[in-house]
Amino acid sequence: MAKLNKAMLALLLLIILELDAINGGSCSAGTQTIDCIGKCQYRCSKASRHNMCINACMVCCERCNCVPPGTSGNRDVCPCYAKMKTHGGRLKCP
Repeated sequence: MAKLNKAMLALLLLIILELDAINGGSCSAGTQTIDCIGKCQYRCSKASRHNMCINACMVCCERCNCVPPGTSGNRDVCPCYAKMKTHGGRLKCP
């Protein structure tokens, strides 16, 4: 029984570390999630390629739990959002 509990504890720790990595290494368990749909709709409201902007923004928001204010710029507010790059090395998040 003790081995089972240690294995379950190890699995739980692994899951927590994976979730922390996905969230950008913040490791804050009680953090509230934001309304990604609403924030991205506003962020992309003036984009010429609206659907592409929304898709990229949603991915970034879900990973970082942050979207910079306004329709462009202000990336310093969300460091995780600002650092994400595409495979080609370009900024991923609008």
